[in-house]
Amino acid sequence: MDEAATVSLAPERENRALVAASGALDTTIGIVVCIPSFRRPQHLRKTLNSLARQSTGRRFAVVIVDNDAAKCEAVPVATEFLLAGKLSGLCVVEPRQGNCHAINAAFETALESFPHAGHFLMIDDDEIASPGWLDKMVHAAETSGADIVGGPVFPHFDDARKRGLRDHPAFAPAYATSGPVPVIYGSGNCLISRSVFERMPQPAFDLRFNLLGGGDTDFFWRCMTAGMKFHWAAEAVIDETVPPGRTSLRWLVVRGLRIGAINYHVQRKVAPNRWSRAALTLKMLAALPMSLPRAIGLALSAHKAVIAMHPMTVAAGSALAAIGIEPQPYKASKIVS
Repeated sequence: MDEAATVSLAPERENRALVAASGALDTTIGIVVCIPSFRRPQHLRKTLNSLARQSTGRRFAVVIVDNDAAKCEAVPVATEFLLAGKLSGLCVVEPRQGNCHAINAAFETALESFPHAGHFLMIDDDEIASPGWLDKMVHAAETSGADIVGGPVFPHFDDARKRGLRDHPAFAPAYATSGPVPVIYGSGNCLISRSVFERMPQPAFDLRFNLLGGGDTDFFWRCMTAGMKFHWAAEAVIDETVPPGRTSLRWLVVRGLRIGAINYHVQRKVAPNRWSRAALTLKMLAALPMSLPRAIGLALSAHKAVIAMHPMTVAAGSALAAIGIEPQPYKASKIVS
């Protein structure tokens, strides 16, 4: 690695290894794109290609985090792009496995390595950014004055027979049009201003959600309660590759259970005492029978049983979490590529 590219990480994160960097790294860059990665090197290559082909005059860097210290399959791909000058930035290995560890590593490395950066974007390693994505996200942040900007992630199914799932809540974007929104829910297409990280407790993504997922939902919910402004950029499109394993009935059921568990934990964090926590548990248990009318309504309107069952699986996930039972989809042995 070029000496001019060397960046020092904070002492408390010294086990996080810096493994590659572009030559003569410019630490004055104002925009950084963060990409956490886990065992998807082929997808990561497509993601990085989409970033290298951005139609923008804005200078930006990338921070790629390989969250699989045993295999480090993302490292060769990241190194290729960085050393060939296709992208400017860094690649680090985060040895602590889990969704929140990986995302925190990406943002923390970006904040430390690029002290002049004001905008931090994130894209997942199974996503492809449209050519104008970065420019549109940053423009939305600049013109709206929002602290956080979100954009749509549209699914592309490997199995064409599954395209009817585009309207399933597991895949459909949260909003359809651009403008101010109360909150966003996912980090797969987002921009966060530096001031947000300065105002929020660290680490940004709560490690209690590390194996469950939902650290992004929790983080954005806390940002909303702290009074931060959100904006939706409907034109800043990202496409997501959805393999067959993520369209099975089992995966969709687990996804609903996970969303329900996340909803429970986000609300439990703000329950101040045991009485309010007990009330929350009763609320979650009562939500299960109350989800039936909504499921029936969806069955009549969507005409797809797998979509109609979603409210019930979410309610079941909340109820199960309230009694201590929940999935751990971000445990390494359970991740579906």
